[in-house]
Amino acid sequence: MEMNEVLDKLPAHLLSLVIEQPYNEYTNRDHAVWRYVMRQNVKFLSKVAHGSYVDGLKKTGISIDFIPHMYGMNRILKEIGWAAVAVDGFIPPSAFMEFQAYRVLVIAADIRPVDQIEYTPAPDIIHEAAGHAPIIADDEYSEYLRLFGKIGSKAFSSARDYELYEAVRHLSILKADPYSRKAEIEAAEKHLDYIASSMGESSEMAMIRNLHWWTVEYGLIGSLRKPKIYGAGLLSSIGESFNCLKDHVKKLPYSIDASTYNFDITTQQPQLFVTPTFQHLTDVLNEFSESMALRKGGIDAVKKAVSSRNTACIQLDSGLEISGTFDDCIIEGNEVVYIRTNSSTALSYKNKELAGHGKIFHKDGFGTPVGLLAGTDKPLHLLNDDELEEIGIIESRNALLKFNSGIVVSGIYQTRRRVEGKTLILTFNNCTVSYKDHVLFKPEWGRFDMATGSKIISGYSGPADPQAFGLKYEKPKETTHKIVHTESDIQLYGYYKLIREIREANANMADDSEELVAIENRISLDEFWNTIKANYPKEWLLMLELLEIVSAYEVNTALSHEILHQLHFIRDNDDNITKLINDGLDLILKPKGMVRS
Repeated sequence: MEMNEVLDKLPAHLLSLVIEQPYNEYTNRDHAVWRYVMRQNVKFLSKVAHGSYVDGLKKTGISIDFIPHMYGMNRILKEIGWAAVAVDGFIPPSAFMEFQAYRVLVIAADIRPVDQIEYTPAPDIIHEAAGHAPIIADDEYSEYLRLFGKIGSKAFSSARDYELYEAVRHLSILKADPYSRKAEIEAAEKHLDYIASSMGESSEMAMIRNLHWWTVEYGLIGSLRKPKIYGAGLLSSIGESFNCLKDHVKKLPYSIDASTYNFDITTQQPQLFVTPTFQHLTDVLNEFSESMALRKGGIDAVKKAVSSRNTACIQLDSGLEISGTFDDCIIEGNEVVYIRTNSSTALSYKNKELAGHGKIFHKDGFGTPVGLLAGTDKPLHLLNDDELEEIGIIESRNALLKFNSGIVVSGIYQTRRRVEGKTLILTFNNCTVSYKDHVLFKPEWGRFDMATGSKIISGYSGPADPQAFGLKYEKPKETTHKIVHTESDIQLYGYYKLIREIREANANMADDSEELVAIENRISLDEFWNTIKANYPKEWLLMLELLEIVSAYEVNTALSHEILHQLHFIRDNDDNITKLINDGLDLILKPKGMVRS
């Protein structure tokens, strides 16, 4: 991977998800699929997409005729402060959003098969490169994406969310493989439906993922009556970009209510949301963030951290950050009185791990009371030396601390960790911590590091200091299937290559057919056509590419009519590709004043 100043900022735990773009594995039919979609996009989206789309194609260096080299794109993307990396299909939502926070587009390296050319449930390079990349050239939208990533990556997921992600990834992998058995796909769909129908209360991640879907992926902008397209899912789906503007797709004004609308990746959407401006997207995002544990803290943060069953961070009002897997915390009424983790834990301040308080030392977990001492109204972390002595916290002497909650800490005070004038940690030896009839900490467990926080001000997914914590995303257990092509397919892709070579050789000779005739003399287009018709009678995309060349240079009118006749036959006998063929014919014939019917 060729690095640049944007990619250099990526943390190690994200880099583990990055793969090399398998450029040499793209077949010539893959390039033809890209070219077909992009030509249709430029033709149609120039009229219905947000004004920055077509300009963005130029600014981001995306080719119309062939799949772009991703790291070639990076040389241009860095000029607008972004970069792109290749990944293997769907990645965890929190990781996807964190990449976004670093201004890095995550691009699934695979490309959709020809039978999913209009719409694919799997992320692919058309969706990411041709959908997301052009729109980020708009400064206001670019900042929205960055902010969304920063906030979204902190959202709590539920344990069920992880199961849903795995099910979605599995189904998308099967659907992207042209050789998947129908029974396999149906079983995966059934499993996904089961999980989706039994999710329970929506997590923060589920709700913010909905906001992402209805804006970044499937957003419309402007008026409800005549909106424009800006969502990448619509920009990259030539089928849905056409259908989405029709009256049967309900248009709703975009608001925080969109967070409660779930979506189905396997089909086109029954309703879409329209934002009046890109600034409105940011306003709604900020409104939603106020409901998150990230902003609210308190009991809500602890409950969400516990239910996630994963690494989380709880921040106290002292500024101390506790990172670990939270469990069995004590809540009285509406107050959290004791928090604890059941895994290796790290203590940090301002997202930097405190020396001596990493996962190695707190390998068995961590616990601490939260709240004010009985009879005081000043938090422990704000007490100076004299005030600490007044309440009996004197070095090498026994101290007895009673909290309003009823928690009692009794032990020999040893030292404190003070940062920026605040006491973050008080350390005791021979310490007992109790609550009612329960012992929470025993002397034989070693020293007791007590955090000095009177309340919880924030909670979010992941550790405060990912690098020191050793955070990493494991590579997916199930990788995108490597397609093993048949001999017949390989021969077919060779024909796509031949047509591409003819087109490229004549790209600068639009008004002179002599070069094409010279090539025809060596190849014989009639013989070439007869081979295609005999061996691949339904390969409509290849026929369109051949018709484009033959009709452009008018070297063989009879052959043009024969290809056109075969395309009409395929079109009239398969409703699934009628529009695809008609749209392809329009691009080829209309500029010459010919009729496609």
